[in-house]
Amino acid sequence: MACAHDSQASAITVRARGQHLVVDIHAHLNVAAAEARIRQDMPQLPRGLPFSCPASDAVNGRMFAQIGSRLNGVAERIEDMDRLGVDVQAISPNPGQYYYFAAPELGRELSVMVNDAIAEAVASVPERLVGIGTVPLQDTEMAIAEMRRAVNDCGLRGIEIGTNVGGRDLSDPALRPFFAAAEDLGVLLFMHPLGFTQGERLSDHYLNNLIGNPLESTIALSHLIFGGVLDAHPGLKLCVAHGGGYLPAYSGRMDHAFRAREDCRQHITREPSSYLKQLWFDSLVFDRSQLDYLVATYGADHVCMGSDYPFDMAEPDPVGFLDQLHEDARAKVLGLNAASLLNLKIGE
Repeated sequence: MACAHDSQASAITVRARGQHLVVDIHAHLNVAAAEARIRQDMPQLPRGLPFSCPASDAVNGRMFAQIGSRLNGVAERIEDMDRLGVDVQAISPNPGQYYYFAAPELGRELSVMVNDAIAEAVASVPERLVGIGTVPLQDTEMAIAEMRRAVNDCGLRGIEIGTNVGGRDLSDPALRPFFAAAEDLGVLLFMHPLGFTQGERLSDHYLNNLIGNPLESTIALSHLIFGGVLDAHPGLKLCVAHGGGYLPAYSGRMDHAFRAREDCRQHITREPSSYLKQLWFDSLVFDRSQLDYLVATYGADHVCMGSDYPFDMAEPDPVGFLDQLHEDARAKVLGLNAASLLNLKIGE
């Protein structure tokens, strides 16, 4: 394969340019070559956000034209990082490039292309970028093999996963070996949704993103909890985009169900909300009171700064958004937590 970088076991040294290290754990890169490759076999791709309307489609078209050079490249990205005060970006695939719908062998080929391109982008500015890759979860054995290659040969620091795999929930027994392998490798999984899979009522007003994305994460986390995945793999390093969706703010209802109903206790040994404290959440919630709640409830060491760069749904000032946190908590959320999850060493 193309990659031949240091393994995940070797920490990468990064440096703070200001008082605190600033790491953006939620930023995306699109790989045009992979998009061109899949169109050779599948000229008509499934819609990334299948439930939409003409008004949202028009805005999306203008947005992608505007951000194209940033989404697909590195140079302007570094300029924006300097402007925003970001020392390091963890670049993960554009969620539209999971390609779980492709035949397994094609999915493996596309994952390799995306991961190699991310590794190449990182190698071009290694002091500012680290990589999070993708795997073909439609075939568990291929996914595990590509995760190991991406980590050990390409030097990627994590794997981005969707919230379902072709409609299969992440608690599907066929996916269990993947989570076991990720736990064994000690590699970060960054969970990012792509709209709501049953969003027939969410087509207007971009609701399939606004409501659908956090709803998808809420459902995916619920399956990981009640399906016993987080119980079986307590050492799994899982960070969830968009502040974890809605579940972290409304976990009391599932705790009541655990106490009241035996069907909610089939695969878990303690209250569901306790499993949320095994996770990490990014700071992309747009409301400082919601950020304060995440920090107070799950701990300052379980929240990481995330921007969703370079999309229009990104936080425009991800560093400034954390200003109200007290100094110790702010340092952790700005970069120390992400550095630990991504196995980064902080240099002088």
